Amino acid sequence: MKSLKQEIQRRRTFAIISHPDAGKTTLTEKLLLFGGAIHVAGAVKSNKIKKTATSDWMEIEKQRGISVATSVMGFEYDDHKINILDTPGHQDFAEDTFRTLTAVDSVIIVVDVAKGVEAQTRKLMEVCRMRHTPVMIFVNKMDREGKDPFDILDELEDELQIAVRPLSWPIDMGDRFRGVYNLFQQSLDLYQPSKQVVTESVNLDILSPELEKHIGVELSEKLRDDVELITEVYPEFQRDEYLAGKMAPVFFGSALNNFGVKELLDCFVEIAPSPREVQAEERVVDPYEEAFSGFIFKIHANMDPNHRSCIAFVKVCSGKFERNVNYKHVRYNRMMKFSSPTAFMAQKKEIMDEAYAGDIVGLPDNGNFKIGDTLTSGEELHFKGLPSFSPEMFKYIENADPMKSKQLQKGVEQLMDEGVAQLFTNQFNGRRIIGTVGQLQFEVIQYRLLHEYGAQCRWDPINLYKACWIESDDAEQLADFKKRKYQYMAHDKEGRDVFLAESSYILMMAQQDFKNIRFHFNSEF
Repeated sequence: MKSLKQEIQRRRTFAIISHPDAGKTTLTEKLLLFGGAIHVAGAVKSNKIKKTATSDWMEIEKQRGISVATSVMGFEYDDHKINILDTPGHQDFAEDTFRTLTAVDSVIIVVDVAKGVEAQTRKLMEVCRMRHTPVMIFVNKMDREGKDPFDILDELEDELQIAVRPLSWPIDMGDRFRGVYNLFQQSLDLYQPSKQVVTESVNLDILSPELEKHIGVELSEKLRDDVELITEVYPEFQRDEYLAGKMAPVFFGSALNNFGVKELLDCFVEIAPSPREVQAEERVVDPYEEAFSGFIFKIHANMDPNHRSCIAFVKVCSGKFERNVNYKHVRYNRMMKFSSPTAFMAQKKEIMDEAYAGDIVGLPDNGNFKIGDTLTSGEELHFKGLPSFSPEMFKYIENADPMKSKQLQKGVEQLMDEGVAQLFTNQFNGRRIIGTVGQLQFEVIQYRLLHEYGAQCRWDPINLYKACWIESDDAEQLADFKKRKYQYMAHDKEGRDVFLAESSYILMMAQQDFKNIRFHFNSEF
């Protein structure tokens, strides 16, 4: 039996983030393959296997070939328990990804060698920087033509504003790609294009004449020069710098062809942090405390369409979670126990008896949870930093099938609880408005309402610029504001006042004219 401390120390919980199409889901697959969690990679290209990746299991994801919900997967590797959160890369689902980053201890960023750093990656890096989350970078698709590796390193430093240090180095690229030299373990990994076989690695010193036998004279000289340059230009890799979020180790490879992934994983389990302290509003929570605590960072409606069930994902922050033990739901101030908490392997889930700090537990939810809720062994704790941002796109939602208004009502409520979009009710005409951060969300909501709840909705246009939550200590001015703007006042699902501004000019004027009112652009205030 391992002690509580040993169990927690062997946990590695991380998210994989990137721009769409950089190969994030493929990398997740290959990590699961090495962990023995799946036995054949659902190589997205092969028709023999069902044409889907393990971590994309929602119907709409299979049709579109993009990830729209964060998947949670756990597996054992080399005496470590690894929890991967595969996040959507598409910017319309950025909010889901921002929230996921509050539940992980480190991050792997995937960058496409041809496209370099893209806008979405930059945004996600800001969130990591804000939270001092340690970051590793995997430069993917080395088997295609792309930018020069040194240029990629410069770009990473400029765009992500972080010091980088290559821990593996590519030998040529595209059709001429021969492999990588692993600087972390000082071995040569030779590349054979194959989606199933893992390539051989040769332990040899870079100065030894053996090198020429493997990659020829010209490439050997270039590799020696490159490595010499790396040691001169880039600082030595220091784990403390990486853990403080100041330095990012960089690996090169091809996830689709299984290449460079194992090196990434081996280095990752060695240097990545085990669960870290979490800042609650009351105090700092240490993962090694005996008492259990955790928070809900995601709610997923309809994991199983046959049962209409919602699942709340809990990140365990401290101690040990046990099945059928009473825990306190802080917001309700009442004790609850859970008879069937689940652990995940994408959609396959199994009942678990215990979980430790760093693990992600799925709890069946019948409307008891909201994102940000805390569960503890009894202490009053509130974990902060799970905001809802102000949406940027708005539409009226109308029922297209009067016979199904109950189903629509229920569907909208459950989908809004997932936190992917927000519902506002206009106080003037009682119409319901859905706000999202991207156009694709409307399609996903419409699709899921129809296929999961049997409800049809249609969208009516509305011209709005921003939704802001408002509050004031000056009751008279607040009442005056609401009276003047009554056509543009709404309530969010918690019943709070929201001002729907039609343009940036109107919002600016409102802020100038009503000095005592505070306008908030996210729901945490």
